Amino acid sequence: MISKSTHYAKQGEVARNWVLIDAEGKVLGRLATQIAMILRGKNKPQYTPNSDCGDFVVVINADKVQLTGNKADHKTYYRHTGYNGGLKAESFRTAMEKHPEKVIERAVRGMFPKTTLGRKQLAKLKVYAGSEHPHAAQNPVKIEVEA
Repeated sequence: MISKSTHYAKQGEVARNWVLIDAEGKVLGRLATQIAMILRGKNKPQYTPNSDCGDFVVVINADKVQLTGNKADHKTYYRHTGYNGGLKAESFRTAMEKHPEKVIERAVRGMFPKTTLGRKQLAKLKVYAGSEHPHAAQNPVKIEVEA
């Protein structure tokens, strides 16, 4: 009799790589799904849902990301201060002018589980508005995503 068992990746067994993604001309939602998949480790054969198997992701040119259709005019980001009547709204264009890194981080955060593991995996995302980044020592591998 042959016994079969599923291998679950332990915390020390996973090899973490650094990945570089250029966001210039990419669509925001399609780019965010690819980034979330790499951060969670779903592109690896040893993916385990309850452990951190993902790679580090460095995103450059975040200020050149695009939306399709009329979403650039109509998309609104909401947040609440916690006080009565404290609902704040910000348009996509305003958010891109002020802090383009936060737009990509927020899109990816929405695709993650709202748990401590999700926050730990999201910490491996590094987003920069320009084409320069301080992670050259990690030798990130540039990949082309279908966004």
